Amino acid sequence: MKITAEHLARGAYVYVRQSTADQLVNNPESRRRQYGLAERARSLGWKDAIVIDEDLGRSGSGISRPGFEKLLAAICEGRVGAVLAIEASRLARNGRDWHTLIEFCGLVGTLIIDEDGIYEPRHPNDRLLLGMKGTMSELELSILRARSIEALKQKARRGELFLAVAIGYVKSGRNRIEKDPDLRIREAIDLVFRRFDELQSIRQVHLWLRSEGIMLPAVNYTRAAERAIVWKLPVYNTVHHILTNPVYAGAYAFGRTGSKVTIEAGRKRILRGIRRDRADWEVLLIDHHEGYLSWHDFERNQRLITDNATSKGLVPRGALRRGELLLGGLLRCGHCGRKLHVSYSGSNGNTGRYHCRGA
Repeated sequence: MKITAEHLARGAYVYVRQSTADQLVNNPESRRRQYGLAERARSLGWKDAIVIDEDLGRSGSGISRPGFEKLLAAICEGRVGAVLAIEASRLARNGRDWHTLIEFCGLVGTLIIDEDGIYEPRHPNDRLLLGMKGTMSELELSILRARSIEALKQKARRGELFLAVAIGYVKSGRNRIEKDPDLRIREAIDLVFRRFDELQSIRQVHLWLRSEGIMLPAVNYTRAAERAIVWKLPVYNTVHHILTNPVYAGAYAFGRTGSKVTIEAGRKRILRGIRRDRADWEVLLIDHHEGYLSWHDFERNQRLITDNATSKGLVPRGALRRGELLLGGLLRCGHCGRKLHVSYSGSNGNTGRYHCRGA
């Protein structure tokens, strides 16, 4: 018998975990089975079992898991006689965490118990079997992830993948989108593009909308309704998103952002939402659906937005000629609100005069 009086004198720890919030909602039976391991611990001789469930809704593939760290700390302090889990994948989905757990359990004589059996990490055969279980669990995760990602990419290449629908559009059937039938929403989106044509600045459009008290539609996700439209005064990012999202030009784009993996405090950290250059987008299908502006106008707007981004170190429009243009981009026409442009005259081009191109 692998369970000794020394093991029973210490505590039995039940580790409960589910990887995602969706599993918490839709897979209660798995969670019920995991909590049921406390009863199995009592049937094996332990008076009671300590349940660690702080990692519910957290992936086991490498991100920070306070519950797992708590379990390791208890093992190192010699308070754990056995660790119980449904299967190895509940404890860890990466080799580093799994082999760390096996190493610590072997050092202090802690058993690992799952539905298949009882393992003593100090014994070579059990240690080998545990190592193989961890490797198979890690491989399973990699295969499932690769299959899932490739399936998503194939659907995206056909222009049929919609993880979310932009404001101003609604799903038409399963794999298409069309303009929102709500006239107020369509007119609000059109207004943003019209004002940008006139003011030629995201910031000025944002300030004008706020000063006029004009509200824009936004999505509010609630439990009662999956997608509800609310109206509120826009923030800068809302206006920026509308003016830079190719969906409003009738284009389908996938892979506009990427992720980057870093190591912090010995843990993997994934930085998401890193913008990619257009040449690096995985999918770009022009004329995919009805847009609020043409693709030609969209590209013109993007060039103008880039020209305006002087704070990012980009070269502003127009030559500075002699000296620095202190008021460049600040002066505007009092009649139409457009930016004033400078032209140079004289034999050496030293005389500058501001004028409005719309005049």
